[in-house]
Amino acid sequence: MTIDAAPSRSALQVEFPGDELLEQDHEWCRVTVEGKTRDIRFHDYDEIYSIPGLYEFLFYERLECCSPEVVCGLLEEELESDDVDPAGLRVLDLGAGNGMVGEELAELGVRSLVGIDLLPEAKAAAKRDRPGVYADYHVCDLTELSDELREKLRGCDFNSLVTVAALGFGDIPPLAFAEAFNLVSDGGYVAFNIKEHFLDDGDPTGFSKLIGRVLETGIVEQRAEKVYCHRLATNGDELNYVAIVGVKRSDIPAALIAEAEGRT
Repeated sequence: MTIDAAPSRSALQVEFPGDELLEQDHEWCRVTVEGKTRDIRFHDYDEIYSIPGLYEFLFYERLECCSPEVVCGLLEEELESDDVDPAGLRVLDLGAGNGMVGEELAELGVRSLVGIDLLPEAKAAAKRDRPGVYADYHVCDLTELSDELREKLRGCDFNSLVTVAALGFGDIPPLAFAEAFNLVSDGGYVAFNIKEHFLDDGDPTGFSKLIGRVLETGIVEQRAEKVYCHRLATNGDELNYVAIVGVKRSDIPAALIAEAEGRT
């Protein structure tokens, strides 16, 4: 089937494959922009971000993704329960992409946002599509942080970590998540989501094991959990995720990271 974009993106056309359910990290679409057609895998984010409006049209309009709203809404509920003003949060947005989560947080009242992503195309898209949302945005690999950047990030004194639709497929390995997590002060909020079966059955990246251990050991005090439809697959099936909000009680130790990565 061929779907025309909204009038503001009328130059875009997207064609999905048939009724077969593809593995989520193998999904793809055929995109036509101003008469030129190419196939793009959903996880080739650099290509998607390079086409203005494609990310929103593809995932949020056609495939009905609601994760930024769900995760940020769950965080908002906990802030209200704790009588915490969102304006006081200093948020690290891990896997920030083109800024959709940052925009949700800003609308919530968060005033201090720093984004991190592996892709320079993500930073360029965030600047293009949502200028002014982030106080700073770093393109870096958290598993290979320079001392200079680590100190700069520590100087931000983060009291919240948010990561949406970025975990469990190897895009952010356990060490990278732990590095970001350990930049947040004790007592800070942690909000993220992950595909439901990754927590039930495990996943090859070791991320599910890491999350299980930080919850079991009390490194994160879980406050809220919600199972919901993250988005539709290209064949129309629902892809269920789990959103979790908690409070950080201590850093993730190196031994636990090694255990999650199978190095013990």
